[in-house]
Amino acid sequence: MSTKQSRDLSCPVVHHSPIPTDEDRIPLHSPEFAADPHRFYREMRSRYGSLVPVELAPGVSATLVISYRTAVQILNDPDRFPADPRTWQQSVPSDCPILPLLEWRPMASRSAGAEFTRYRQAITASIDSVDLFAMRGVVDKLAVELINTFCADGRADLIRQYAFPLVFDAVNHMLGCPPEISAKVAAGTAALIEGVDAEAGNQLLGEALMSLVTLKRAEPGRDIPSTLLQHPSGLDDVEVSHHVSQVYGSGIEFQLNLIVNTLLLIVTDVRFGGSVLGGNLSSRDALDEVLFNDPPLANLLITYPRQPIVIDDVWLPAHQPVVISMAACNNDPAVRSADLTGNRAHLAWGIGAHACPAQSLAYLIAECAIDQLLDVLPEIEIDLPDGTPTWRPGPFHRALTELPVTFPPTSPLAV
Repeated sequence: MSTKQSRDLSCPVVHHSPIPTDEDRIPLHSPEFAADPHRFYREMRSRYGSLVPVELAPGVSATLVISYRTAVQILNDPDRFPADPRTWQQSVPSDCPILPLLEWRPMASRSAGAEFTRYRQAITASIDSVDLFAMRGVVDKLAVELINTFCADGRADLIRQYAFPLVFDAVNHMLGCPPEISAKVAAGTAALIEGVDAEAGNQLLGEALMSLVTLKRAEPGRDIPSTLLQHPSGLDDVEVSHHVSQVYGSGIEFQLNLIVNTLLLIVTDVRFGGSVLGGNLSSRDALDEVLFNDPPLANLLITYPRQPIVIDDVWLPAHQPVVISMAACNNDPAVRSADLTGNRAHLAWGIGAHACPAQSLAYLIAECAIDQLLDVLPEIEIDLPDGTPTWRPGPFHRALTELPVTFPPTSPLAV
């Protein structure tokens, strides 16, 4: 191998010449990126094409995929692009803020081969065991109870007072988690997502989840952890705890942002506000618009090539993260159409072997939450201090910091 070839393979993204330096990498963790990611995606596409050198955290490099067709090619090739991060994480400092979120865990989304199959069968069965009809009743009841706490005030923060507590309680119901354990889970999950004292949050979350698994081993119920424990795959307590952790992480962060981002769209975009409230378009149409344009997890579905490989004339080195930008791929001009109504060809749920197994459940919770709120408070208006929403910085999520609203006060509903 020539010196140039050797040098090329050492770099996570090589766009021929010159080799990108750390200064060339686009920081996905910056507030500037969070404020207007679509501008960054357009500039990335113009400068780099389908594969972009990025930084997930200070000093943590990766390749961002912003082409729909390239993403589909990678996601449908798990043999060459496995999701197992174990080799990569050996080179990452232990205090890296995103390591607790990305490090290997014994669960399907971090595994390949026979391990993946075993874990995937168990988590899919546990999700499928949730009674959707009963879950709709649970979410409707939670929604009304929460709306009753602020409907007479004429104003509310829909994240703090509505979406987060609704989603958190809904997930706890699916997991059969008692309040004393769920409080610890909330604290640990928040620390992980925000990357603030992530290691302590990781430890607190692990302890809380093991407490829940131990409880369900002794007193099984009709819930996700009990189904995992009883599945023929034979998961041990540690494996079950990590799968429960994934349900918390994706079930809360993804679901919360999906509800809130969709409410922002409905209330601020005249195409949806009048149509949804007037019955021409459904909340499902608004949800799919968000899943196209601002998916709650904008950049994720991370894989780690087994060996150096050329994709779209770019060298991807072995065992370095390749991150799919669902947001950028969904808006790829090569595949994007003008009318998205009824179009669900987005990548927000993933595709292939690692596609989300909880799509129906996520749609149900989001639709119930949105429909109940708009039924009770149809004249809701956004009340942002400067009129512009503020987005939380972070390489993976698309999340508002707050969603303050005003509305004509109304009397509480009967539960």
